[in-house]
Amino acid sequence: MNNELLTILEYIEQERGIKREVLVKAVESALLSASRKSIHPASSLKVEVDPNTGEIRAWAKLEVVDTLPSNDQLLLERAQEKISDVKIGDVIDWEVTPKNFGRIAAQTAKQAIMQQLRKAEKEIVRDEFADRIGQIINGTVRRFESGNIIIDFQKAEGVLNSKEKIYGEQYMPGDRINAVLLKVDISGGGPSLVVSRTHPNFVRRLFEREVSEIHDGIVEIMGIAREAGSRTKIAVKSNDPRIDPVGACVGLRGIRVKNITTELSGERIDIVPYDEDLAKYTTNALQPAKVQSVKVINKGGRDELNVYVTPEQSRLAFGKKAQNVRLSSKLIMHNINIIVNEPVHEDTLEDKIRKASHGLAEALGVKEDTAMKLISSGYVSIEGIKTAGADEINSIEDIDPEEVENIFKAINEGE
Repeated sequence: MNNELLTILEYIEQERGIKREVLVKAVESALLSASRKSIHPASSLKVEVDPNTGEIRAWAKLEVVDTLPSNDQLLLERAQEKISDVKIGDVIDWEVTPKNFGRIAAQTAKQAIMQQLRKAEKEIVRDEFADRIGQIINGTVRRFESGNIIIDFQKAEGVLNSKEKIYGEQYMPGDRINAVLLKVDISGGGPSLVVSRTHPNFVRRLFEREVSEIHDGIVEIMGIAREAGSRTKIAVKSNDPRIDPVGACVGLRGIRVKNITTELSGERIDIVPYDEDLAKYTTNALQPAKVQSVKVINKGGRDELNVYVTPEQSRLAFGKKAQNVRLSSKLIMHNINIIVNEPVHEDTLEDKIRKASHGLAEALGVKEDTAMKLISSGYVSIEGIKTAGADEINSIEDIDPEEVENIFKAINEGE
C-alpha cells in the first residue's frame, strides 16, 4: 500500500499540479471519516500519512487514569509502557492504528485522492477563469449531452446549453468555438464553465476585439439590443470629434462588421449613433426607417415616445414581426409608439368644380347641372352672376330662361 500510495501521490503532483501536502491532508481526512469505528472509540482521533514513506498511522487523545478507563481514557500502567514519565491526568497522543488498517486505507485513500483531485481541479478552474467572466474564451467541441454542447477549454470543460446557442448553428466534435463566459460553477460534478453565444455581451466583446477604437476607449458602446441569430442594434458614440463612431465600427469597405456578422452566423447588425437627446436617439435607433417627428410624452411617470412616420416608412419602422421597433425600444430603454400619418388629400380640379357647383346650386336654389353650366361659362359666384345681368346669363347655351328668372329672384331675395 505504501509504495502504491506514494506512486499515486507523485503522479498527481507532477501531472495535475496539485501539491502533495494537499493530497495527503485529503487522504488523512477521508481515512478518519471512513474508518473511525474500526480505529478506536475515542472522540478525538487523527490519522497521519507520512508524505515521504506513505506510512499510515492513527492516533487518539486519551486521558491517563488509574481506574477502569472509558473510551477517551487510558490506564496509567498501559501508558507507562511507552511513556515512562506520564502521570495521572495527563492527556497524551496514543497510537491506535488497527492491524487491518492497510486494507481499509488502500480503498479509502484511492477514493479520497480522486475526490480531492476533482476538488483541486475545480479550484484551479476557479482561479484560472474567475477574472475572465464576461470575456470571450475559445474552445473545442467535445461531445453533446441532452442538447447541450460540451466544450473543452483545455484547463476546464464548459457547457453551452441550447438556450445560449444561436438558433440554426450546427457543430461537430473537433470544431473550434467562441463564446462569452457567463459564470464559473465548481459546486457540481459537471462542466465548470457556463458560456453563451446569445448574450448581448458576446456582441460587445466581438466589437471590442475587432474595433481598435472601442478597445482603446475612443469609441464607446452605449447600448446593445439583441435577438440572437436574427438582428442586433448597437449604439455607439465617439469621445473624439474627429472620429466617426459608426464608420469606425463598420470599417473600410465594411470589413470589421462583416467579420463580426460572420462570427454570428449571418446575424444582421445595425450600428446607430448615440445621442443625448432622447428624440434624436430614437430617430437614430429606428434606422433604416425615416421618421417625420418624435414627441416625448410622460405616461405614469415614465417617458414614452410617439414616433410619427409616413405610410411608406411604417413598414420599415415596425420591421418584420415588429422587430425593428421592439429592438429600438430595448436599445433606448423607452417604449416607442409608431403612429402612421395619413397623407393630406388635395382636391383635384374636378373635385373643386364639383364642390363649387354644389355650393352654387344650394345658394341659388337650382339644379346642380344648371350650376355646372354657370361655372363652365365662367360664373362661379353670386356676385359674378349679378354683375353679368339676366340677359347675359340667358345667352348661355341650354340654360332654361325660367331658371334664369329663379336665379335672379333668389339673388334679389338674398339682398
